[in-house]
Amino acid sequence: MDRTEFIERLQRALAGGVNSSRVAENVQYYREYIDMEIRKGRSEEEVLGSLGDPRLLAKSIIEANKRAGVSEGTNRTYDEEREESYAEKWRNAMKQNTMRIPGWLILLIAIVIFLLIIGLAFSMISILAPVIIPVLLVLLAVNYFKGRK
Repeated sequence: MDRTEFIERLQRALAGGVNSSRVAENVQYYREYIDMEIRKGRSEEEVLGSLGDPRLLAKSIIEANKRAGVSEGTNRTYDEEREESYAEKWRNAMKQNTMRIPGWLILLIAIVIFLLIIGLAFSMISILAPVIIPVLLVLLAVNYFKGRK
C-alpha cells in the first residue's frame, strides 16, 4: 500500500465517525507526518508500517473523539466500515469478471436469427401452398363469373 491509498482508506474510515472538518484535520496531519518522516530518511513503507492499518487508526481517532465528546459523525462502527470495504472489493471484482460480447458476434447472431425466421416463413408457405393455391383459384373463378352476370 502506498501513501495515497493509506490516506484514502483513512479518510473513508473516518468519514463515518467524525465530522468533515475533523476528517480533513486528521488527513492533513497524517499527510504531513508521512512527508516529515520520509524527509528524515525513513522509507515510505517503514512509515506506513509503523502507522498500521488505516482503519484501525481511524477507529482509534473516532473513539478518542467520542471520549472527548467531539464526535459528530454517523453511527457506523469499524466493523461496518470493514464489511463495507469487503462488499466494495467484491463489487469491483464482479465488475472486472463481467463478460463482454464483441459487436461482431452480436451481428452474427442477429443475422442467423433473421435467416432462421425467413427459412421458417418459406417452409410454412411451402407446406400451405398446396391448400392455399386451389382455394385462391376457386375464389378468383367465383369472382369472375359473378362479375359477368
